[in-house]
Amino acid sequence: MEAVGADDNPDELGAVAAEPGPAGHGGTSAKPVWALLEEAVQLKVKGNAFYKEKNIRSAIGHYHRALLVLRGLDSSVMAPVKGFGPEKPPLTQDQELMLRNTQVDCYNNLSACLLQKQTVDYSRVLEYSLRVLQWQPGNVKALYRAGVATLEMGDAQEAKQYLTQVYREQPNDANVRERLQRAEEKLNRELQREKAMYRGMFSSSSKGATAERVNPPNTAGDGV
Repeated sequence: MEAVGADDNPDELGAVAAEPGPAGHGGTSAKPVWALLEEAVQLKVKGNAFYKEKNIRSAIGHYHRALLVLRGLDSSVMAPVKGFGPEKPPLTQDQELMLRNTQVDCYNNLSACLLQKQTVDYSRVLEYSLRVLQWQPGNVKALYRAGVATLEMGDAQEAKQYLTQVYREQPNDANVRERLQRAEEKLNRELQREKAMYRGMFSSSSKGATAERVNPPNTAGDGV
């Protein structure tokens, strides 16, 4: 299974949305909804092309730009600032589906990009994967990458839960099996350490009790 993520947070790239658009328009606010959706899709497609060329930096930039275009159409994002600026009409069902699918693709691809970097920010991979899983709880790519991220961040229990779901869907995927096995081995090692710790605690407690019976402490009535 391939891996994909991003170097910058889309929220940090807000300045891009304010750049002048074509024909003297400021940003993309004057464009109709379908035009904005199509623009975002084209940016995603260009990002995919850069990813295939191993140009990760350019791929990341295009995915972020696509998400910024969609940000102004997403009712869940714009609701807190309702009343500021012109309001766009509600999206149709088809438009809503197109928006959400494009967001899912971009966040999944950003996660994949991150996993291609020499130094991986696994917390960001997890963040993007969880955004996808909010909308599509059964998204296999997001589940896999969430499993990879949580495993690398040290949470083998959480990783096992994600990877087990992926394994049910793709039991023959070698990468999934390998990551799941790593999670299970880590959990087993943690269990063995916990058992050893408790054995040590009970052993020390038992030795202390025996010593007290053999050498009882002095009482007030004892002489010297």
